[in-house]
Amino acid sequence: MKSRIDWSKGLIPVIAQNYTTNEVLMLAYANEEALEQSLKTGFAHYFSRSRNKIWQKGEESGHTQEIKEILLDCDGDTLIYKVKQNGVACHTGAASCFFNKVEFDGSIASNLEPKKAVKYDILDNLYHIIQDRKLNATPENSHVARLFAKGENAMLKKICEEAGEFALACKDYTTSTKYSKFELEEFGEHIIGDPKYDIIYEASDLVFHLLVALNAHNIHPQQILDELDKRNGISGIDEKKSRKK
Repeated sequence: MKSRIDWSKGLIPVIAQNYTTNEVLMLAYANEEALEQSLKTGFAHYFSRSRNKIWQKGEESGHTQEIKEILLDCDGDTLIYKVKQNGVACHTGAASCFFNKVEFDGSIASNLEPKKAVKYDILDNLYHIIQDRKLNATPENSHVARLFAKGENAMLKKICEEAGEFALACKDYTTSTKYSKFELEEFGEHIIGDPKYDIIYEASDLVFHLLVALNAHNIHPQQILDELDKRNGISGIDEKKSRKK
């Protein structure tokens, strides 16, 4: 492939595209060395025209692009990297850099919001805090480090416990609304004025421990969001039928 690429201008544009959803993520440039690094490591490398150097996508943010496929256009002067995007592609926090809509009169829609996961930055921040605790903290001063020290069984046991507590919180709330003669506080462990707070509290615990387990397997939460987005608009029954046996 490399012999067919037109390097006459020194750089060629590279389009990064989500491998599973086909969403266009970003546009950057590569020289021969950047392409060599991409092929060698399996992660997207580009050439920065402003900094005049090669950089790996996500080298600072952690939002790396794992290359699944590379396509070359018919003229040999443009590449597509089909990637598994870890985190978001855009520095604004948007999933894609292409979120400004150009109207046919030439104007740009000013009210078009970047496509972001709801409170995505919180999930991403939590994931990287967990990563930091895994690598740098000790079991004596970190719950996360303690879980990693105990191993996978401890993590999975904690998920089962939190899932059970979440289910009980849902049942407690339902029971409390059916039997008004009981005080709501008798059913909820953490109620602080909002009758549904126990459900929210236990769901938060569950999500946190799911993130710990995902981190143990180097799976970023964005990959879960991508999978949910892929299923959007598909009947649950049809989705289940489409799974490989």
